Amino acid sequence: MKDKKLVGIIGLVLVAALVGWTVMTLMGLPAVPDAAALGGEESQAYLDAKAAYDTARGNAEAYLTMGVLGVIAFFFVFEPIPLAIAAMFIPCYFALSGILTYKEAFSSLMDSSITLFAGMFVVGGAMFQTGLAQKVGLTCVKMAGGNQTKLVIALMLVTGILSAFLSNTGTVAVLLPVCLGIADSNGWNRAKLLMPVAIMASAGGMITMAGTPPNMTSASTLAMAGIEFGFFDFAWFGIPASILSILYMLLIGNRLLPDRKVDVVVEDEEEGKVYDPKKQVIVGTILVGVVIFMALDIVPLSAVAVFGGLLCVVTGCCTEKEAYESIDWGTIFLFIGAISLANAMSTTGAGPMMAMKVVGLLGETPDPLMLMIVLFGIAGTLTQFMSNTAAAALLCPVGLNIAQALGADPTAVVLSIGFACCSAYVTPVATPPNTMVYGPGGFVFMDYVKCGGPLFILTFALAMVLLPIIWPMFPAA
Repeated sequence: MKDKKLVGIIGLVLVAALVGWTVMTLMGLPAVPDAAALGGEESQAYLDAKAAYDTARGNAEAYLTMGVLGVIAFFFVFEPIPLAIAAMFIPCYFALSGILTYKEAFSSLMDSSITLFAGMFVVGGAMFQTGLAQKVGLTCVKMAGGNQTKLVIALMLVTGILSAFLSNTGTVAVLLPVCLGIADSNGWNRAKLLMPVAIMASAGGMITMAGTPPNMTSASTLAMAGIEFGFFDFAWFGIPASILSILYMLLIGNRLLPDRKVDVVVEDEEEGKVYDPKKQVIVGTILVGVVIFMALDIVPLSAVAVFGGLLCVVTGCCTEKEAYESIDWGTIFLFIGAISLANAMSTTGAGPMMAMKVVGLLGETPDPLMLMIVLFGIAGTLTQFMSNTAAAALLCPVGLNIAQALGADPTAVVLSIGFACCSAYVTPVATPPNTMVYGPGGFVFMDYVKCGGPLFILTFALAMVLLPIIWPMFPAA
């Protein structure tokens, strides 16, 4: 829909319909059972009534949460209003409707990823203020002979290696200012450097057990069945998936991104500005220190990022005002809304309900390969809108139990769920790295769909071919 006015009207109607449905649904719930009138809290009559009430309210809240998902998906796809504003509607709705408590709805404000984002945005801003980002960018370009393709390959390889052992979010947080410096110093499209890095952070995480939480969830689920999985066993699929991601972005993905350049504000008085080399050394040292502490995992990543940001201000690498201005608040608000929606899908049971309904369509004795295809599709879809950790924790036990009931080796089925949860390419809220590059890259929601959608399908196909070969469902005796 290209008519923004029409899209806005449809969006308004959808919100009004959601509000009306919410009011009618909540008003139509049965009254809360009165313990005194039913013989006390220990009486069977009260326990039965309470169970019936909890079931009715739980189902109602789950369906309303799915309704919110549908409405927000419309706003994310067509963007009649800025994504950050639409995202902030989510916690407000859940708090006002009572589906989540106020504390639950806005708990994302204290999420560690938010403070990580803010801290690294300040460090990145300080790199720009001191001229270090531009200097690093020009140096990298010279080393690559001015060839953007070589730079993309190098950035994706570095991202893949780091994300295989470190936090995906931390990896992108560290590389973000470097990518911006490279793009801005050469007048290149930021999006064509940032999107490959964000995608590779997810793909690289598939290589080792520590690369991403879904891998750890898969390993622990298989351990319950007595199947031990090694640290590098994930690489049998993770490395091909990473190679696929690099080839895709070089040959197809970057061609699908629009030539939309972000306006970089440059003050007139900064033309020809001479930067202080001492401050460049200081902020460079701070960045290296942040990387080292993130790699050692001695303290939480968010604490490292915030401390790094504070050091940038204290040492004069950027002023307090410049630190505030360097934070991309649109990205912060978008992530706050995404976390609130993920919490609601988990708390109300909307996620499990959607998954169980689809799995139920397969019948009592589904074909193991078909089961793997369906579970990959469900996990891959859910992870685009909710925590990939939560999606894996929800579906891995389901895949294990069904595969065992069919007498099949559950390894391929469980791993397909974990790898699907890592394939968070299709939306800006699918994973923190996607959200982190959203604002700086000047992306819109559909950029992720157009670029990440085909890669998700290719990864899906690769998994369906390789997983049953590497880990047969019915291995020979």
